[in-house]
Amino acid sequence: MIKLLLMLLKFAKFGPVLKSVAFMALSVGAYALLFGWRYALGFVLLMLVHEMGHYAAARRLGMNVGLPTFIPFVGAWIELKDQPMTVEQEASIAFAGPFAGTAAAAAVMVLSLQRHSALLMALAYAGFFLNLFNLIPVTPFDGGRIVAILSPKVWFVGVPILVGAFMLSPSPMFLMILLLLAPTIYASLQAAWRGEAPAHNPRYYEVPTDARVRYAGYYLLLLGFLCIMTYRTHQQVEAQHSA
Repeated sequence: MIKLLLMLLKFAKFGPVLKSVAFMALSVGAYALLFGWRYALGFVLLMLVHEMGHYAAARRLGMNVGLPTFIPFVGAWIELKDQPMTVEQEASIAFAGPFAGTAAAAAVMVLSLQRHSALLMALAYAGFFLNLFNLIPVTPFDGGRIVAILSPKVWFVGVPILVGAFMLSPSPMFLMILLLLAPTIYASLQAAWRGEAPAHNPRYYEVPTDARVRYAGYYLLLLGFLCIMTYRTHQQVEAQHSA
C-alpha cells in the first residue's frame, strides 16, 4: 500500500504536464481534421511558443503559474495563480507572449524561404496573424493588457477594432470567441469607465512615466512589424496558391 501511494505521488507531480500535453494532442487532432496533421502540429506548436513566452515572463517575476491549456478552435492560455501587483508586471507578461510568438513565426518564415515550402509559409502567416490579432487593444487580449499601462480607457478604442475585424473576416469560430469573451470585455470596460483599480492593489495603475513610454514603444514596434509581416506572408501564400 505504501509503495502504491508513493507511486501515485510520483505520477501526481507530472499531472499538470500530462494534462497540458493531452490538451495539445486534442487540439492537434481537431485541427488535423480540417487542415491535415502537419499544419495542425505546426500551428499548435506556434501557439505553445506564444504561451510559453507568457509562462517564462511570469516565472521570471516569481509568480505561481500553470502550464498552457489548449482548447480546439478557441485558443490557449496560461493560468496565473498569483495576480500581477502592478500594471507594469501585467504588461511585461502580456508582451512576452506575442514577442515570443512573433520570433517563432519569423523563424518559420525564414525556413520556408530556404526550403521553398508552401506549408511552412502558411504556418508563418498563421503565426503572424495570430500574434497580430492578440494585439487588439482590449482586454483580455494581450494588447489590452499591454496598453493598460497607458490607460485602461484605451480599451474603448479596441472594441470597434475587434468588431471591425469580425466584419472583415466573419466566421462561426470568431463569433464563438467573441461571445465567450463578451462578459469579460463588458466588465473590464465598466471598470475602466469608473476608473477602478483591481481590488488587490488600489495603486495598480501608478507606474513611472518612462515605463509607460517604453511599453508604448514596444507595442507600436511589434504592431507595425506584425502588420507588415502578416501582409507579406499572406501575399506569398496567395502567390503559391495561384502558381
